Amino acid sequence: MTRIGIVAEMGQETRVAATPATVRQLLELGYDVVVEKGAGESASFRDDAYTAAGAVIGGANEAWGSDVVLKVNPPTGDEIDRLAEGATLIGMLSPGLRPELVDALAARPITALALDAVPRISRAQSMDVLSSMANIAGYRAVIEAAHEFGRFFTGQVTAAGKVPPARVLVAGAGVAGLAAIGAASSLGAIVRATDPRPEVADQVKSIGGTYLPVEVGEEMTSSDGYARATSEAYNARAAEIYTEQARDVDIIITTALIPGRPAPRLLTAADVAGMRPGSVIVDMAAGQGGNVEGSVAGERVVTDNGVVILGYTDFPARLPAQASQLYGTNLLNLLRLLTKDKDGQLRIDFDDVVQRSVTVVRNGEKTWPPPPVQVSAAPVSTVRAAVPAAGMTTATPGLSAAGKAGLLAAGIAVLFLINAVAPAPLPQHFTVLMLSVVVGFYVIGKVHHALHTPLMSVTNAISGIIVIGALLQVTSNDPLVQVLAAAAVLLASINIFGGFAVTRRMLGMFARGDRARP
Repeated sequence: MTRIGIVAEMGQETRVAATPATVRQLLELGYDVVVEKGAGESASFRDDAYTAAGAVIGGANEAWGSDVVLKVNPPTGDEIDRLAEGATLIGMLSPGLRPELVDALAARPITALALDAVPRISRAQSMDVLSSMANIAGYRAVIEAAHEFGRFFTGQVTAAGKVPPARVLVAGAGVAGLAAIGAASSLGAIVRATDPRPEVADQVKSIGGTYLPVEVGEEMTSSDGYARATSEAYNARAAEIYTEQARDVDIIITTALIPGRPAPRLLTAADVAGMRPGSVIVDMAAGQGGNVEGSVAGERVVTDNGVVILGYTDFPARLPAQASQLYGTNLLNLLRLLTKDKDGQLRIDFDDVVQRSVTVVRNGEKTWPPPPVQVSAAPVSTVRAAVPAAGMTTATPGLSAAGKAGLLAAGIAVLFLINAVAPAPLPQHFTVLMLSVVVGFYVIGKVHHALHTPLMSVTNAISGIIVIGALLQVTSNDPLVQVLAAAAVLLASINIFGGFAVTRRMLGMFARGDRARP
């Protein structure tokens, strides 16, 4: 049976690749699990908890000698040498930034999977460790800023005077940025955000932030789920906004990163010098060069004018228990994909885009980089030709205004004709029908597109009033009428309960509050 080894991390890393909860689920996949002694101590997971979950506690050599080794950080050269021949290493390898590591892995007859290379497609979201860790990092960045900030985040009116709310600027509205926006907003701060992707504006607004657009006449869409490099015109206008905001806000949190490239510089030394004493900057990109001039990776810096710049690079590790649980769950979901038969046998299928994307080395053969995966987060715009090609005719346009008016007049005439000859109850029903059509049209047409799904589900549920009429017909003496009435009751009930269920789930996406822990 295949054995999985959970190894201890070196240095100051507090996370661990598996928790007792994920160990139980790894055993259900058919694997044996050995955990290096003390591997989870820094994350408050004791050895006896792993033993109770069904794992075996062993030494470092036993864990590193396993068939599959799970790790958090990239391995060192000595750790690569400890891997058994034919073993599979899974962890955050950053292959795009560490070509020398890829070469070192390919020099051994092993297989290496980079969990941080999972493509950002819908079915791979449960394995997206970058999003999991960025979510924690964004939240922790706000906590660190609040610790350094000398005042409340929320505004208050007290007997001693009025306290204004803190003003926070978040640069970059990716996963980390949105987590920071949500955390700062929940603490009562006034939150503003910038991002080159216009599609994030609604997300920023939904969690309590204000989106600051950088209007330069170009559309900055994403083709792979990540932000891309911006143009000179965008950078110039964005620099003006950052300078303006730096003079006004109390806290700035920068999260701008471009995969495979150094972090873009957003705040200059002049911008930092223009901030008030006691202001705080959290540079979450400090590990890749920094978004802020003057930030130092892993350190706290205080400028001459009293601005605190935090360049910490270990935000997820500052919440080790939660980070380990999310990371372990990401690993578990990847192993579920690789162990579909739950027989404890790991199989890699290169026809699967997810498995192909994460595979850096396969049996000693370098397979990085993988083929690109396009996952545009913005709708693809189409450009219509201004002049038709030769021999082609121009498409017939829609009805003219006169044609529409004629159809409207014909419809009104038909309605009046029916009401003139129909028996007594029918004209009233037709009047109610037409009024409901008009009201429904304007209700739907005047509502923001983002609310169409919950609104339409509610209107469909309300339309289930037809069940009342069906119930009145169930007692009919005609068997056919009874069958049709019963069917109407069933369908209308599905409409009612299903409509409200959909509405509840849609609106729940925007609700704030504590989420149940996994």
